[in-house]
Amino acid sequence: MSTYIYAITAADHPLRLDGISGIGDPASKLRVVKTKTLSAVVSDAPPDLRAKRRDLVAHQSVLEGLLTDGAALPMRFGLVGPDDDQVVAVLEQQHDTYLDRLQEIDGCLEYNLKVARDEQDLLMEIVTESDQVRELNERTRQDSGAHDQKVALGELISNEVRARQENDSRDLVATLTPAAVRVAVGEPTKTHFLNVSFLVERDKTAAFSQAVDEEAERRGDTYTLALNGPLPPYSFV
Repeated sequence: MSTYIYAITAADHPLRLDGISGIGDPASKLRVVKTKTLSAVVSDAPPDLRAKRRDLVAHQSVLEGLLTDGAALPMRFGLVGPDDDQVVAVLEQQHDTYLDRLQEIDGCLEYNLKVARDEQDLLMEIVTESDQVRELNERTRQDSGAHDQKVALGELISNEVRARQENDSRDLVATLTPAAVRVAVGEPTKTHFLNVSFLVERDKTAAFSQAVDEEAERRGDTYTLALNGPLPPYSFV
């Protein structure tokens, strides 16, 4: 049977797995495969593996339990190896890389920040500050058939939106980076112009959350800063 992989830890991790169940229905039993310096927490992989809520929660629970006692490299849901021997082989092949990552994230947690801005507020700012936008906007209002000018106005506004969002993103990341060990900027979402993860030392998480709150207050109600965490450090594995 294939082997489902939850996380990789150092061999000296306590690995207290009693009372924690794996994915599947019925829930699979967790086990550990080891080399001299690394361990992988695994279980049998169910043949009909899909991202069901029950299994997603079970996967997350295993990771949370491991992170309580020390550093663990979280594997994303659905990672399956052919068998335990192949998992051991990968641990041996990637020995140095895994140990470096474990050392880097030891004592740290991930926080993800997504930032959005009220669209009308942004457009109002652009119209107020851009003479070119105001001029084209007025022309298209006076001449409903000015197709080329409408296209030019749309492109100009789109460029202004992108430039201002990029500037906001740089400013936000620069402001919060000093409170983190590492930063990983992800792809924006449909509704958020900034999607960024921070690796934060466990004993500094309160200070990091406060820094985000202060930034949200500084920017006002037209910005939405959604902080999610603490999380397993997926973005830094």
